[in-house]
Amino acid sequence: MDPHVLSSGKIWVPLENNPDVMTKLAHKLGLSPNLGFQDVYSLTEPDLLALIPRPCHAVLFLWPSSDISDAEFKREEAAMPAYEGSGPDEPIVWFPQTIGHACGLIGLLHCLTNGEAAMNIVQGSFVDKLMEEAVPLKSKERADLLYNSEELERLHKEAAQTGDSRPPTIEEDVLYGFTAFVKGKDGHLWEMEGWRKGPVDRGLLAEEEDVLSTKALELGPLRIINREKASEGRFSVIALSTNDD
Repeated sequence: MDPHVLSSGKIWVPLENNPDVMTKLAHKLGLSPNLGFQDVYSLTEPDLLALIPRPCHAVLFLWPSSDISDAEFKREEAAMPAYEGSGPDEPIVWFPQTIGHACGLIGLLHCLTNGEAAMNIVQGSFVDKLMEEAVPLKSKERADLLYNSEELERLHKEAAQTGDSRPPTIEEDVLYGFTAFVKGKDGHLWEMEGWRKGPVDRGLLAEEEDVLSTKALELGPLRIINREKASEGRFSVIALSTNDD
């Protein structure tokens, strides 16, 4: 399935990969004010990476679609079984995307509902209630929870009207996709996109390694950037960690 051309009865205005936009939406969804997103200005310069408070709980990565990425995804998808995970023993919680142009929201939810971030959800909040309902369910039923939520649609619509750039209309082509990278309960780095057959295990991280560690970056965002280095597209990375406000 092409991440930008979803056959859906709902198509939303895409979100901007902006730390202010995503932090405000995350807090409205139920993330503790103690955590927030910050711009990552370099994935290879130690001095710039040092600006991000550690540990880093999740990375939200925006990448340009290309023939190279489409070909690799098709190869991987052909070898992947459909994801059937559910229940409290899952190493990660994955949501399929059935709403057009909602990959930013799906990526954000993957950041909030996995790893240490999931331990910082406000009791009684939207995400707290969502997790209570979603965890026992299979993928299709999880997708239905998101698709049918009027509150989620309202919050997304509000967030889509903020940011530094003009929000595109639902009719415009969207040539970028969001990927969330999280560290699961099993200590593995997981690459999570809602339009795929399921989450992708990119490898085991050491206990002290977070998603901005050298190994995690090489297995995750840098692997994509190096693959797309011939592309003229631009990449954007924001990291979820302790809020410095």
